[in-house]
Amino acid sequence: MWLAELKHHLEIAPRSAKRVVVAQGLGATLWLHHAARTPADDLSLRVDTVLLVAPPGPTWHVPDVHGFVPTPLDPAGIRRAAGWTQLATGEDDPCLPVDEAVAMAATLNIDLDVIPAGGTLDTRTGYGPWPSVLEWIKNRHTRLTAVPVK
Repeated sequence: MWLAELKHHLEIAPRSAKRVVVAQGLGATLWLHHAARTPADDLSLRVDTVLLVAPPGPTWHVPDVHGFVPTPLDPAGIRRAAGWTQLATGEDDPCLPVDEAVAMAATLNIDLDVIPAGGTLDTRTGYGPWPSVLEWIKNRHTRLTAVPVK
């Protein structure tokens, strides 16, 4: 169901502008499933850039989540689905420990930013507005940094 919903939104999204996906948590896992299933010849499903924020790692298990784990890590699919993909995790994320994030990024052959004290990089850990993500969208060479403490 979720893959079909994602596919629908990608197919109707305008292709005249830069197409960016920022997916956090299980949304990032959904993107990894999508990438593994993306056919090479379907450009309507391809986007320009993707930021995978704190997807759960291989040791994360929740009994109520069925069909999402194990997460496919398909480097060729990642390249079919987007021109550039990057991973971000908090150094203290209980769902994606840094060693698992490093292994995931290496398997997918994508860049990784580890955010000090970022936790799960969601609103509970102070990540609503995240200025460096906006800068990253403009220039993918921008390193992601922690949200400034208020």
